[in-house]
Amino acid sequence: MSRSAQEQGATSLSRADAEALVRRVLDKSTATEARVSLSSGARGNTRFAENQISTAGDNSNTSVVVRSVVGKKVGQAATNRLDEAGIKAVVEMSERLARLSPDDPELVPELAPQQYQEGKGWSESTARLDPALRAAAVTSITGPARTAGLVSTGYLETRATASAVGNSKGLFAYDRDTDVVLTTTVRTPDGAGSGWAGGASNAFSALDPAALGARAVDKARRSVGAVAIEPGRYTVVLEPTAVGNLLQLLTGAMNARSADEGRSFFSKPGGANKLGDKVVDERVTIVSDPFDPETYGTPFTGEGLPTRRVTWIENGVVRNLNYDRYWAGRQGKEPTGSGGGLKMTGGNETIESLIAACERGVLVTRFWYIRGVDPRSILYTGLTRDGTFLIEKGKIVRPVKNFRFNESPVVMLNNILGMGKPVRVSASESGNAGAPVVVPPLLVRDFTFTSLSDAI
Repeated sequence: MSRSAQEQGATSLSRADAEALVRRVLDKSTATEARVSLSSGARGNTRFAENQISTAGDNSNTSVVVRSVVGKKVGQAATNRLDEAGIKAVVEMSERLARLSPDDPELVPELAPQQYQEGKGWSESTARLDPALRAAAVTSITGPARTAGLVSTGYLETRATASAVGNSKGLFAYDRDTDVVLTTTVRTPDGAGSGWAGGASNAFSALDPAALGARAVDKARRSVGAVAIEPGRYTVVLEPTAVGNLLQLLTGAMNARSADEGRSFFSKPGGANKLGDKVVDERVTIVSDPFDPETYGTPFTGEGLPTRRVTWIENGVVRNLNYDRYWAGRQGKEPTGSGGGLKMTGGNETIESLIAACERGVLVTRFWYIRGVDPRSILYTGLTRDGTFLIEKGKIVRPVKNFRFNESPVVMLNNILGMGKPVRVSASESGNAGAPVVVPPLLVRDFTFTSLSDAI
């Protein structure tokens, strides 16, 4: 079903309509405190396989989540029925669940009204991306792959959403944003060679589907005839997607409570944490900023707390850990209110110049099937995939079989030999847009590969 841009825009609630719906829900509440969260918008996707579109779909929905506090008990219920009976039922269910629940010892009161910056994550180029335009983008990948005698598969997804939070204390927050992600895997007909490329943005106009397809085609061709080399510690050139795969694991571990309770890499003996400690190379600075054009995010949290720019690591030193409202109050801190994705500083090198600087090593396109091993060291394991190559004397000389790695992003960021220009990547294993991640390619020493994998 094709929809016009005006029809797509109409699927997300306006600010006035969202506020009116929140008030309708709150008017039915008899709880001590109540919060209403809305998500309203459209999602479109086009999936392709064997050089042709296999499925395409569009849907729109408005969901209402009601959180009710009765005394110190909390219950939550959700619905997408917006008539009076539906709203009445979801409010009553949330209150019933609250009364059945034990007291919440970590309950914090709802926020009073807040001031918010205007969100900037909406792009008309994404909101206008109807099935015909998505098909044209996909064809710019499948056509060249077919001409090259290769087989392309992939996924294109768009999202255009309005979100709102309101509570019984008069708080109301509203934002709308868009996301688009496009990934493709291109393989040789016999499956011996595989290449991948992907990109994500708030704005579809920032993506170049033909260039993504061409990159995957090139990787597929060059990865045929992979040979086995011994596992061990190698100098690696990590393309930005591979860096993004691991970097988000580091920031995901920066939870203040885990650190203070001794359960984290960021813990220190005696209940202290590593705020103010240098933990990685001094060239590394990592920031979340919901108002940065490359990492746009929602200007408020799920509780309605305003989001802000947060520097996690500055010149290698831990500057912030993530404090939720309960733990911040317990520790005498301000809640973090982080928003947006992740952005890491980089350098002026290109992937080509990083390869040229490598005497012997391995080029990694991306990682896959990443799983945790040890939270105290942020150690993870996973596999290389879709383009792994041996480098000798500054040149790619042959494709190699994929490796299993055991490595920590902390170690990776302490062993940096060179950095390229940061770019936004699709760092999600699932292929969805996820939070924005902007990272550079890296030249890193002593990256640990523990075994070989026969997977392509």
